[in-house]
Amino acid sequence: MIRIDGVRWAYAGAAAPTLNDFTLKVMRGETVVLCGPSGSGKSTALRLMNGLIPHFHEGELDGTVHLDGQAVADLALDQLGRLTGTVLQHPRRQFFTDECEAELAFAMENFGEPAERIRERVSLVVDEHHLRGIAGRRLQDLSGGQQQQVACAAAAAHRPPLLLFDEPTSNLSAAAIERFTATLSRLRAGGATIIIAEHRLHFLRGVADRVVAMREGRVETEWSGAEFAALNDDTLSAEGLRTLSPTPRRVLPRIRAHGPSIDGNTPSSGPVEAGVTLRGVGCAFHGRRVLDIEEAYLPAGAITAVTGPNGAGKSTLARVLTGLQRHEGEVLLGGRRLGRAERQRASGIVMQDVQRQLFTDSVSAELRLGLSGGEQFGDLLRSLDLEPFHDRHPLSLSGGQQQRLVVAAARLGARRIVVFDEPSSGVDRRHLHSIAQVMRELAAEGVIVLVISHDDELLDLAADRELQLRVLDGASSINR
Repeated sequence: MIRIDGVRWAYAGAAAPTLNDFTLKVMRGETVVLCGPSGSGKSTALRLMNGLIPHFHEGELDGTVHLDGQAVADLALDQLGRLTGTVLQHPRRQFFTDECEAELAFAMENFGEPAERIRERVSLVVDEHHLRGIAGRRLQDLSGGQQQQVACAAAAAHRPPLLLFDEPTSNLSAAAIERFTATLSRLRAGGATIIIAEHRLHFLRGVADRVVAMREGRVETEWSGAEFAALNDDTLSAEGLRTLSPTPRRVLPRIRAHGPSIDGNTPSSGPVEAGVTLRGVGCAFHGRRVLDIEEAYLPAGAITAVTGPNGAGKSTLARVLTGLQRHEGEVLLGGRRLGRAERQRASGIVMQDVQRQLFTDSVSAELRLGLSGGEQFGDLLRSLDLEPFHDRHPLSLSGGQQQRLVVAAARLGARRIVVFDEPSSGVDRRHLHSIAQVMRELAAEGVIVLVISHDDELLDLAADRELQLRVLDGASSINR
């Protein structure tokens, strides 16, 4: 199905190639996992397979890439579209419509499928991918995890023989990952060829036919599915790979909080301390209530994990705290009410799609942007493995490197509130620990730190307390 021979690829303006002597063969119907450190070339490898390289991205390409026996460089874009379906790291970048079912139908409409056949197929895909609860919703009103699930369904809707997934579980809850795993099994049984670039590996145990570890733009190691499943944790750690066993959820003390959005109410009591207090905070989008907190206290000097299913309002809460979202009720810091503009000045956030937070032309300039004095950040760059890229344009970095850059900027921002929204997306084992350390340092300085995550590995390393949200009655969730 796929044959890549001796490919060297350098993006336009890059000082070094991203892929170097990259060779890979994938048989029809095979499920292959690409893993390895952030920046090893996994996403770029997928772009070779779907024709984004060389048809969209500019650069220098040597070597050959064949898909279904044909050179990718010679295939027209509509042919590539029929042969492949792709889910990018950040799904909102690949949406072409503004509503769930319209997105599922988009590729088939472009291929001129009969309307009745499209309607039948969309209805089937909605059921197969457990999207009935959000069918008809606007994509911009969905949570990041819900958008990711729509993107996965849209990629498979026109039944392409090759499916490419780039970090498909980065924003998914445990229940949603179970459903995605079942979907992979169904697609495999139907004969699809599947390539998955991932850092979270535990759900792929028993799913992958072959696992390919990449490093510095080439294949370093390969395992059969059985060999991979038998690897011990020491071997995985030496390769920089994350665990194959789901991390048990550590029982964390709950913060004081109550209200319809709170799963496991703990009535607030006692004096107001140095942290943040929420009172009567609520948000609704297009008549649909997504967040309703009567009262909650977020302590300073600790890391509070915000958990719950996709669509429970976790990212909405992050935007409220950082002054980016209009809302009912009030937010107090140390007992004093803060308006939205004050919160914007007092807080920092690492968003799910960090590319929206990159503004300058180099890594160093990005870190200096929010500094008030002459602070040094060499040690931080080294701890996050960003020092070799200090003069690189941020948009030329890999997804995981961009993630770490925005984490570093949040660390240096001298804010009283810092929110990390799914900060482990695109992050390998080593950097999971370094990001957790950044959070620990902030908390030790008395900062109010929140981490929104479905990643139990990260929460086990970092979290002190928990605020668990639930989907409000009457709201739609694909995680019920």
